[in-house]
Amino acid sequence: MDHRLVGRLMNTDVVKARSGTPFREVVNLLSKHRKTGLPVVDADNKVLGVISETDLMFRQAAQDMLQNRWYNRRRLTGSARAARARQRSLRAGQLMTSPPVTIGPHQTVAEAARLMVAGKLDRLPVVDAEGRLCGLVTRSDLLKVFLRPDEEIREELITEVLVRTLGLKPGAVGVSVGAGVVTLSGRLGRSSEVTLAVRLAGRVDGVVAVVDELHYEHDDAAEQRDEQTLRDRAQEWLRGL
Repeated sequence: MDHRLVGRLMNTDVVKARSGTPFREVVNLLSKHRKTGLPVVDADNKVLGVISETDLMFRQAAQDMLQNRWYNRRRLTGSARAARARQRSLRAGQLMTSPPVTIGPHQTVAEAARLMVAGKLDRLPVVDAEGRLCGLVTRSDLLKVFLRPDEEIREELITEVLVRTLGLKPGAVGVSVGAGVVTLSGRLGRSSEVTLAVRLAGRVDGVVAVVDELHYEHDDAAEQRDEQTLRDRAQEWLRGL
């Protein structure tokens, strides 16, 4: 299930700008490649910040307000014309949002989603251990996880989760998938196996929900609680030495 990692979903052909890229060229890059934002990198390809259409719009609005004030007072005097010239000469390093929020290729899709929601972000630069750009992941990339065909989800559930991970025989558990909703049915030996099967099924890409119709022969939940209590007491005793 390693395709839940950012590195498996990210785009590696990333449109980017340098700190010295002019305002107009940034706009052209966004328009040409139909992007709503892009990362800004230095000469070593390390991510310095991110520019979005919102950044450009705010900058443009602020400059227009400033110019209108000067225009009303001085009718485009030398100061107003100089301000307009400075606007045209703005560089990506002045326009970007910094420091950037980034993520690593070996982090999970869930971690990427949490970062995007927390920061109200539409994209995340993906960087290596040195902070160098290696890709970009967007909200739409994350949503693609939930567009997998039902049969593909079912096949992974049976092969990777039930057989390979839990060691169950093929057919030991009934698996049906409809519109991303998984239904597990049948009878297993222990209650802990049922809990684990349901939990792991919910972690498969594309699964929207899991309906638990599984039964078990033996309830080993109490035994597991007793074992955990003994381990906790042993740890407390060791800490007291």
